[in-house]
Amino acid sequence: MNKIFGYFKKYNSYYYLLLAFVCLTPWISPPIALFLGLTFALTLGSPFPVFNKKASKYLLQIAVIGLGFGMNLHESLKAGTDGILFTIISVVSVIIIGILVGKFYKVDKVTSYLISSGTAICGGSAIAAVGPIVRADESQMSVSLATVFVLNAIALFIFPTIGHWLNLSQIQFGTWAAIAIHDTSSVVGAGSAYGEEALKVATTVKLTRALWIIPLSIFTTFYFKSKGDKLYIPWFILFFIIAMLLNTYLNIPTKVTSSIVAVSRQCLTLTLFFIGAGLSRNTLKNVGSKPLLLGISLWIFIGLVSLAFIYSFY
Repeated sequence: MNKIFGYFKKYNSYYYLLLAFVCLTPWISPPIALFLGLTFALTLGSPFPVFNKKASKYLLQIAVIGLGFGMNLHESLKAGTDGILFTIISVVSVIIIGILVGKFYKVDKVTSYLISSGTAICGGSAIAAVGPIVRADESQMSVSLATVFVLNAIALFIFPTIGHWLNLSQIQFGTWAAIAIHDTSSVVGAGSAYGEEALKVATTVKLTRALWIIPLSIFTTFYFKSKGDKLYIPWFILFFIIAMLLNTYLNIPTKVTSSIVAVSRQCLTLTLFFIGAGLSRNTLKNVGSKPLLLGISLWIFIGLVSLAFIYSFY
């Protein structure tokens, strides 16, 4: 058995490339791609960790921009404005509760704030935005990102199942996933697994919430009393909006936009494989029990509150 395992580990780069190619085929769904990546990383290890990290980041952005060609501006504006008051309340409440619960669990102030920011808005992107502002060290960033990453991986599998169990409509599930799941990648993946309409709603609502990175970064600067730090702004959101405008107001042939959306979905599937393959045993060890407990507590809070909001207004 050890010899067989050693053989696979010796040639893990070849199997990595083979699985990546398989994830580009229409037979592999986003959840399966993530599962393949996770299984590969935890058994054979990632042969290209640097490439894996960069590829998942930029391929996700390309995929999201491409999905904009399948959306209509007027429908998107309605999806964004319908829940603007709840967005404000949920973002602020998660940040405040995260800081208080973090003190109760005795998690350091910076780590608590990073996890709270990631839960409130858009996972890793929000953490990456406020990390330099709060002067987070490598350990604090790693723990925060790992906590959000682990919960994202779980969400991609369980949310569609819970949605079907609760008999949520496409719009209800898409809205719920966008609010209660951290990263854009997992939100889009869960929406894609649930249905066409859920994917559109989830992507639009999530990217609308992601814009809150800007006011959050400004608030963080004052809260932590730091000045002159460079803010990270997810510019791919701007290109997503441009793609949506082009699709709304230009007479682009349906075959063209459909092809772009189809390719973008396959890019998304491959992205989830890369994300799964980026997990390591060390990452799981670095999370620790208290930060993970904080992340789970905030996740349950926003999940239940957003579900109650959706049942009331959708």
